[in-house]
Amino acid sequence: MAALSGLETIKEVRKRQNKTLLAFSGGKDAVATYLAIKDYFDEVVPYYLYLVPDLAFVDEQLDMYERQFGFKITKLPHPSLHRLLNNFVFQPPQNCAVIEDAGLPDFDYTDIQAAMCQMHGLDKKTLVADGVRAADSPMRRIAIQSHGSISYNLLKYHPIWDWKKADLVECFKKHNVRLGSDYKIFGRSFDGLDLRFLLPIKKHYPDDYKRILEFFPMVDLEIFRWECANGKI
Repeated sequence: MAALSGLETIKEVRKRQNKTLLAFSGGKDAVATYLAIKDYFDEVVPYYLYLVPDLAFVDEQLDMYERQFGFKITKLPHPSLHRLLNNFVFQPPQNCAVIEDAGLPDFDYTDIQAAMCQMHGLDKKTLVADGVRAADSPMRRIAIQSHGSISYNLLKYHPIWDWKKADLVECFKKHNVRLGSDYKIFGRSFDGLDLRFLLPIKKHYPDDYKRILEFFPMVDLEIFRWECANGKI
């Protein structure tokens, strides 16, 4: 199926459903996606996928967006959380047997979509809007142009896939949008446990850094390696 424009994509999805799920990362593209689709559906049901639960700086941002947009964000574990734990990433040896005994199930984004539909009484084929944009990378552009802006097999669609940076800026000005603190601290939305995020979290959110250590005790090695090369922060 050829890629429809972003607006045509929204209208096409609206023909089959009057409510929509929204994968809401808290980043600028997710915010823009909400603003792009909100007037076309009777209800937008957002969800956020956490890498580590109950990080205060994440919860504060989500609370800010809930107040700003008047919706409620469902928080669910990201598939990477179980994957990282099951592969003993950043785990000391004594944790490995405990993790194995826990038998954490693997799941993917379609499992999350199914859970959200069940939780919110939606049709099980309800599509999820995401903030994928072709301008982010050549591979994304090729994928969307090859496979279209709606994936019925994966139950998702890309309402702002054809937006440029200028479109985002114009949208945020029009709606007087306030973005979360991630952009001030990280320069982007928080989405990983690598040095780009760990250094600022340890500096600006020490309690949240301790929370990360509860799940991934050896994540400190990322910072230790950096400090060995660059000096302590």
